[in-house]
Amino acid sequence: MTIYAAGAVCWRFDGGKIRILVIHRGQRNDVSLPKGKVEAGETLPETAVREVLEETGLAVDLGVPLGVTSYTMPNNRDKVVYYWAAEVSPEAHASSTFTPGVEVAGCEWMSLRKAKKALTYERDVEVLERFQLLIDQGVSRTFAIIALRHAKTIPGSEFDGPDSLRPLTHRGRTEANVIVPALRAFGPGVVVSSTARRCIETVTPFSESTEIRVRKTNLISQDAFEEGTSDVRHIVAKRVRKLTSAIVCAHGPVLPEIVREVGLAAGGTRQASLTRAGDLPVAGFSVLHLSVDKPGSGIIAIETHVPQLA
Repeated sequence: MTIYAAGAVCWRFDGGKIRILVIHRGQRNDVSLPKGKVEAGETLPETAVREVLEETGLAVDLGVPLGVTSYTMPNNRDKVVYYWAAEVSPEAHASSTFTPGVEVAGCEWMSLRKAKKALTYERDVEVLERFQLLIDQGVSRTFAIIALRHAKTIPGSEFDGPDSLRPLTHRGRTEANVIVPALRAFGPGVVVSSTARRCIETVTPFSESTEIRVRKTNLISQDAFEEGTSDVRHIVAKRVRKLTSAIVCAHGPVLPEIVREVGLAAGGTRQASLTRAGDLPVAGFSVLHLSVDKPGSGIIAIETHVPQLA
């Protein structure tokens, strides 16, 4: 049975230079990147954030995905590890709660060159080299526009009232709660939602858990979209100009337009990638990573997450 894990390349600026965090594991006598196994009910982004906190004492938000490593462990079980870049803010660095323990004996900040030499495993070096590509392109610092489709809703045929007032089903309310940790992993500081009840109910658990208020707008509602009075471009352009991570919750027919507008605002992205990112199931979301320093350089990466319920 394959074991799944997740981790991050934690990095920060120190005197204008990039430093990488590596961990020294005492029991295994090696140097590696922080990572750990997925626990029951967790998503991969949630695991990555939790493991970084547990192993390094650092609270981070995830940036660009850095791909996957896979290998066979000494017990002959296969292991697959997903990685993200994670910039460590000055506040997070100052607030680190790390204490040496049995599993992690120490943490050390190094230059990228020294980190490559220090890492025990070539697979970790390969992950670091992927991050190096972002640095070379000048796009290591990123923010995310998270396009979220509302959770499962009572069908119109079973609801006696306006379409905009249809509520979530019991399963939909469960989905809205389940996706909160995965959304939080990317550190969105703004929540924009269609005025439809089903969208507002989808982002309410996230809003309550973070105390970030929901900004409601009819400009991305399904009614306005079908009537030709929506203004997706205005909403998306405003969020991209702010250079801060945000959730935009809307409807199945509207999401492809939202994703397309993000691509246009970022300077253009392959149409096939945008089509896949906008074709979301209920409660699914696509994370579109854009560069803070070069916002017109296109979408740096796209990843999609779908809640897994029993």
